[in-house]
Amino acid sequence: MKKLKLYLDTSTISHLDQHDASDKMQDTLRFWKDVEKGQYDIFLSYICFDELLRCSHEKRMMLAEYISRVSYTHVSYSNEIYTLANEFVTHGILKQSSFDDAQHLASAMVSECDAIISWNFKHMVNVKTIGGIKIVAAITRYRETAIYTPTMLLGGDNNDS
Repeated sequence: MKKLKLYLDTSTISHLDQHDASDKMQDTLRFWKDVEKGQYDIFLSYICFDELLRCSHEKRMMLAEYISRVSYTHVSYSNEIYTLANEFVTHGILKQSSFDDAQHLASAMVSECDAIISWNFKHMVNVKTIGGIKIVAAITRYRETAIYTPTMLLGGDNNDS
């Protein structure tokens, strides 16, 4: 079976150490175990690393240690990503003030990822953005990319009926 190609946005990485959101942190840590096992093809972009620089030094070092334990494809800045990110703003899916999030979406689509993994409900994991990906995909040559939370990739509990 082909591995899913997953683009991780900054919120996913950040929730590896997010004690004020313990349920999300626990699900992210469980998801990360599957990432470490190589269950997915992982993609991280320049924008993720730029955003992680805004974390405290201690948190940044801890997250860098997690990242160092996995294989991933680094998505570098390109005019193609910038142009596609602008489509999300032009069509009112995201505001210019959320251009970093538009770049996450574009990075995943340009990289032909199957899904974006995010905890960002305000700008990413919501009906408007999910529908917006469909719109942008329809007017460009890029295929749709799904948006999931880490929890959605976890298998059910073995005790489920």
